[in-house]
Amino acid sequence: MSIHVTGVSCVIIDIEGTTSATSFVYDRLFPYSRARIADYLDDPRAAGITGLVATELGVADPTRDEVVAALQGWIDADAKVTPLKTLQGIIWEDGFACGDLVSHLFPDVAPALVEWHRAGLALYVYSSGSVVAQRAWFGHTDAGDLNDLFTGNFDTANAGPKREAPSYARITEEIRQPGERLLFLSDVAAELDAAITCGWKVVEISRPGEPHPASGRHPGASTFADITID
Repeated sequence: MSIHVTGVSCVIIDIEGTTSATSFVYDRLFPYSRARIADYLDDPRAAGITGLVATELGVADPTRDEVVAALQGWIDADAKVTPLKTLQGIIWEDGFACGDLVSHLFPDVAPALVEWHRAGLALYVYSSGSVVAQRAWFGHTDAGDLNDLFTGNFDTANAGPKREAPSYARITEEIRQPGERLLFLSDVAAELDAAITCGWKVVEISRPGEPHPASGRHPGASTFADITID
């Protein structure tokens, strides 16, 4: 289905299920981080993670084994917990940098992002994965380094949970554009529901084989190539 969106100056994109296959995240990235959680707790970049995990657990002084078990359990449950996402971002950043990982993009994504950028649209990412993970992801795609196409990145730490309206209000304030000038692309209808409470325009991405079927509540497209913006 072709979608025509007008009056937009900024496009904000989700990653998992929208630009990239969910299976890559579950089958490649999650096991990669799970196997390295214990080692990375000692990384200087992970300072403070143990304290954040303790807060999430409601335990004053958890043992190292309890912290590792909690983090691995959250991976297994695909929990959107900020300390986990922060630590995963560090692990994946190194994995991409050393060549262990190359991120997956659907073939329509990079051409559309390049076209929209050239047309003068400001592009942003909003994902539950940390900003570090997002930049590692788009810096090491099968289409090359795409980070220069983006004006900014948002995650659960600097914006908030993706299914809650206040998160979109924070992003609107940060971007400094009225909500009706912002377009959000995601495969999760509950995220789009939250975005429209702040006046955002939305398109629900429903790709074959991905876990979220079209809800029917929002304008829909199966690829970025189906979306025309002016």
